Amino acid sequence: MAQGGMASGIVFDIKEFAVFDGPGIRTTVFLKGCPLRCAWCHNPEGMSPAPEVMRSPSGERTVGQRYTAEELAARLNGQAGILRDAGGGVTFSGGEPLLQADFVEAVIDRLDRLHVVLDTSGYGDAESFRRLLAKVDLVFFDLKLIDARRHEQYTGCSNDLILRNLQILAGSKRAYVIRVPLVPGVTDTAANLEDIARVCRCLPGLVQVDLLPYNRAAGGKYAACGRRFIPGWDESQPVNADTAVFARAGIEARVL
Repeated sequence: MAQGGMASGIVFDIKEFAVFDGPGIRTTVFLKGCPLRCAWCHNPEGMSPAPEVMRSPSGERTVGQRYTAEELAARLNGQAGILRDAGGGVTFSGGEPLLQADFVEAVIDRLDRLHVVLDTSGYGDAESFRRLLAKVDLVFFDLKLIDARRHEQYTGCSNDLILRNLQILAGSKRAYVIRVPLVPGVTDTAANLEDIARVCRCLPGLVQVDLLPYNRAAGGKYAACGRRFIPGWDESQPVNADTAVFARAGIEARVL
């Protein structure tokens, strides 16, 4: 659904002057809705695909705004000159942008020569993923846990689809970065990092691996969303940000 029709989607945040979401200075669009339920998610307001009310001591606010592709592209194109001059562009994140692939594709088709990053968990149907890969310049692809049982335990979903889409990405000739959120005692274990290095070792097109330190503010927004944050790990434990395991596999890795 690229050019015709009035594709629309629901966005829960638009962050301007973002510097950690791809090259240069960027505008990041956070799309609402995610099939995963990662126990450490720091954007719980991005889980549900529908608009919802967040309640806090400072009052109530509705999170989730519907845009047509034309409306969102017009807003982003209004910043195009600044973003291009800063070597940046637009990043589509979430939530999970693959859940709104038609909308994202329709927005990209209307952008004015902007560099586009797709930031994805990789959990989505293969055809949607292939369509978006053809439209973007760079992909950030999350890898959380390779062990299937632990992946389901901590995210609520199998990782079969994610690993299959990773192979599609590796064969796409599109540049990509693997991102690993470091959760103490969960994703940062020596065994899991070894597993990720083993999976990445054979992947063509991989630029590097980014290790993302644990966000200790992760639980802050759950009560406002009417959800409970119950970490099944010791949040005070320092994370194991081991880049050496990747270096041994010939993979460039850095801690963000």
